[in-house]
Amino acid sequence: MDPKSIFGNELPRRALSKARRTFKAMARRFSFDPDTYPRLAAEPMPGAFDAFGVMKLEERRSDPSAGEPNRAVDPDSGIVLGTIRMGFGHYRIGLAIASAARSMGLTPYWLDLMSFPDSAASKTIKYLEDLYNLGSRLSQNSRFFDRYVWERITAETAKRLSYTARDRALSELFEPILRDLPKDAPFMSTHPWTGQAAVRAGLDSVVALIPDNYPLAFHLVEGAVHTVQAPSLYMGYRTLRDMGGGEELFHALPKDDIRCVGHYVDHEIVSAVEEDCAARLKRLRDKETRRFLLTMGGAGAQARRFADIAHSCKGAIEKGAVSLLINMGDHAGRWAELRAWLEADGIPFELHQDWEATKAFTEEIRVGPVKGVHVFLHDTFFAAVYTTNILMRVVDVMITKPSELSVYPVPKLFIQHVGAHEVWGAIRGSELGDGTIETESDASLRQALRLLVEEDDLIEMYCGNILRNARSGIYDGAYGAVHLALERRADAARADAARDDAARAK
Repeated sequence: MDPKSIFGNELPRRALSKARRTFKAMARRFSFDPDTYPRLAAEPMPGAFDAFGVMKLEERRSDPSAGEPNRAVDPDSGIVLGTIRMGFGHYRIGLAIASAARSMGLTPYWLDLMSFPDSAASKTIKYLEDLYNLGSRLSQNSRFFDRYVWERITAETAKRLSYTARDRALSELFEPILRDLPKDAPFMSTHPWTGQAAVRAGLDSVVALIPDNYPLAFHLVEGAVHTVQAPSLYMGYRTLRDMGGGEELFHALPKDDIRCVGHYVDHEIVSAVEEDCAARLKRLRDKETRRFLLTMGGAGAQARRFADIAHSCKGAIEKGAVSLLINMGDHAGRWAELRAWLEADGIPFELHQDWEATKAFTEEIRVGPVKGVHVFLHDTFFAAVYTTNILMRVVDVMITKPSELSVYPVPKLFIQHVGAHEVWGAIRGSELGDGTIETESDASLRQALRLLVEEDDLIEMYCGNILRNARSGIYDGAYGAVHLALERRADAARADAARDDAARAK
């Protein structure tokens, strides 16, 4: 690969120079040593191991000078998930892939670049994540900042091919963490930084999972095969649509480097679509309490919006017509804000903070009634994220920003996006007919909420469309991505064998 171009398109010298300066600044700030890398060991991942057998890759505590062979990953029966504990989206996609891999008899190995706190990689990511989270929260509190700063960053700056120069440069910081992996291990990248690092580390079978439904050059990883969840996104990436920064691009993304696989959804959810939709329709017929799941994003930007929703539903909650299940993730600070608003509004709630109790509660309401407001707050990151996944199966509607959750097979009420790259998630969901259009204003949100509380037709329509979509394979993307990684591994093995045969023939 030419470091000065991407897919044959030359990158601006200014972008390359700026990217190099960014790398040097981070390397200097966090004392990067390119010759230092962790030897890896696999241990059961808390929560995720019980759910679907995930083994977490962390630094081995034994002496690396002993010359022990790498036993952390079995490339024949395992698949490595490269992710970043940065917000909830990339992490949740990793869990969906792990679930699908486990259902196919594979062992998922979890490699989180944030799990090496002494490394320059983890420190760099933490620094950049803090900036992103601050921007997300400011965008929800300032219309001016959202319109003139945050929308531009998330939809325009990250769209340009020149933006990839920075991430290629930063991958030099991230690559050492992957250096101990077997080169023939299938590698699934849920964040482009892990994909860039895997390619730099020389891994043969890298699959870059593109999360959003809006084409951004930020997600491109030359040297990997890319998976997308929708045909429109396939076209957007195949043509590198509008990624030239106003200049015409004469080279497209090669067709061998992209696949449309469908939505990345957990096996446990996909395999139970008919059962869960039948339960929703039965609750409608029986006039049971309408259940709404509110999900906090990784940046914690929706506390005020959740308070407004609870206020709008107060009368219906008191009458037993509505129950709100609010997953605050691990955002204790945002929960303190929401709690103050709920108490000021006179809305009682029950707080759930134990993971085992949360799972038991979910199973209880699967067949039994639920009333009032239930808030979920967990310390562990797995529980914080996966609480949404288990609750979505037992609710009637999920209220969410159009993020990675927009692709899940549950009726959805889309609230305002956080970052312009999320807008097309709501467009995808509303066109597939499993969710509303985006309700950006308070008035449009309240109107949609009233209909979903008082009428049945929207939920009935969404359930019907979910069933049709499932039968069409739209929610099977996690399986498709895993199959693709295994195909890449087989192709690499055949290529290696052909080279060996050619060498012997000489």
